[in-house]
Amino acid sequence: MFCTADCYFALKVWHAQNAGAAAVLVTDNNVEPLLTMDSPEEDITATEYLEKITIPSALIEKSLGDSLKKALRNGEMVSINLDWRESLPHPDDRVEYEFWTNSNDECGPKCEGQIEFVKKFKGAAQMLERGGYTLFTPHYITWYCPEAFLLSKQCKSQCINHGRYCAPDPEHDFSQGYDGKDVVIENLRQLCVFKVATESKKPWVWWDYVTDFHIRCPMKEKKYNKECAEKVINSLGLDGKKIDECMGDPEADAENSVLKSEQDAQVGHGSRGDVTILPTLIINNRQYRGKLDKNAVVKAICAGFEETTEPAACLSEGIQTNECLENNGGCWQDQKANITACKDTFRGRVCECPVVESVKFQGDGYSYCEAAGVGRCKIGNGGCWQETREEKTYSACVPTQSKGCRCPPGFKGDGINKCEDIDECKEKLACQCSECSCKDTWGGYECNCEAGHMYIREHDTCISLLAAPSKFGWTAIWVIVLALVAASVGVYAIYKYRLRSYMDSEIRAIMAQYMPLDGQGDAPNQLRDDAL
Repeated sequence: MFCTADCYFALKVWHAQNAGAAAVLVTDNNVEPLLTMDSPEEDITATEYLEKITIPSALIEKSLGDSLKKALRNGEMVSINLDWRESLPHPDDRVEYEFWTNSNDECGPKCEGQIEFVKKFKGAAQMLERGGYTLFTPHYITWYCPEAFLLSKQCKSQCINHGRYCAPDPEHDFSQGYDGKDVVIENLRQLCVFKVATESKKPWVWWDYVTDFHIRCPMKEKKYNKECAEKVINSLGLDGKKIDECMGDPEADAENSVLKSEQDAQVGHGSRGDVTILPTLIINNRQYRGKLDKNAVVKAICAGFEETTEPAACLSEGIQTNECLENNGGCWQDQKANITACKDTFRGRVCECPVVESVKFQGDGYSYCEAAGVGRCKIGNGGCWQETREEKTYSACVPTQSKGCRCPPGFKGDGINKCEDIDECKEKLACQCSECSCKDTWGGYECNCEAGHMYIREHDTCISLLAAPSKFGWTAIWVIVLALVAASVGVYAIYKYRLRSYMDSEIRAIMAQYMPLDGQGDAPNQLRDDAL
């Protein structure tokens, strides 16, 4: 915890980072509205460390700082989330954002970083704008000259419309080079470019104009003027006359409606504070906190959409940034099976155990994930040990179990990282009879017996093939013999019965040919009587 002192905010953060801090909270020592903290332009040494600051930082109110310090002194656990995107509002299905910038390209590292951001961010911004996902508005900060200095040389060279709208001298030298009023006029022109482009339903053309103007009309080449600007305007197919009408007369002693609106917009409203430094990015009426970097800003804009309502553009190649590519996002990973718990979203990476081929992995997503349920052995062998040697494969994954790993018979170990072969011979677990000869194999053993003996694995013993049968053996033999005798007697009895039946039927058939059968004797006599 750092309290305000004589050094600037950014310098405090830089010192804290060098001391090993993971994040910095600077508490205000006064009860007052919070300001956007920065290093002033006159701090020349700031350029040496500003771009090297990588940890998050924030200024907090005195009351919050006091309560945090009290909790720490009492030994309480304090957890603070510095991801401001989580509090970003989602008013509708479109994200609205503002970019407060400046056309000045001679203000040192800040201006260079600002125009570099515009160049890199332009493609993503135009894609989102064309799809109707965002509503973008550029803004420019201006100041006014105090009435007491309206007639001074400085005020006349830095302001337009009689001191109403001013900008600092680009080179900080009133005697040479461009003046502040040149910057104000170009700022006004860029605002009117946006206005005319929006009226033609192509607001994204503003990004093209700003980047082209910087490339074609730099101050260093003395091309920062109206003539060069008009060439850029014509090349983009914009209506130059409408832009001139929008700009009005910079020398008139009257208010300019465009710049007056900009000054009004600088004043904070609602949860948004005043805009006092450049560049400033505001998303859904929340001031962006972070580096002016394309990937970071895209994520911040996409965070303005409600979960599951984000446009495909936020996840498309070229816009989506993948935090899982670096160190797997700090999440669990099975490199052998190419499975990871890191899931990249437009809000940042999430460590969440995955579902692969209908198999759910369970765990914290950070240190471990374990396949569970039916079919888990098909996915990375369920996270269990597996090895193949000499065309034999052994696995510690048991398909009938919903989770866990167990070394197969013949192995020992944790079942996850390793299973070692058990030497059954050395540990005297098998093949220990006097006639046995044991040889260990991977995952098992071989047991050979002396000549004339046979190994019975179920009883782990060798039996002689030549020795007299045991009492049990004789009993078995007699049982078999008696069974055979009984079977023979039964078969013979059946044979005799069927033979007798057959003979009886044959005899009856023969007798029927030569002797009248019962019930047939009267018929011939009756025929004979009729004949007489």
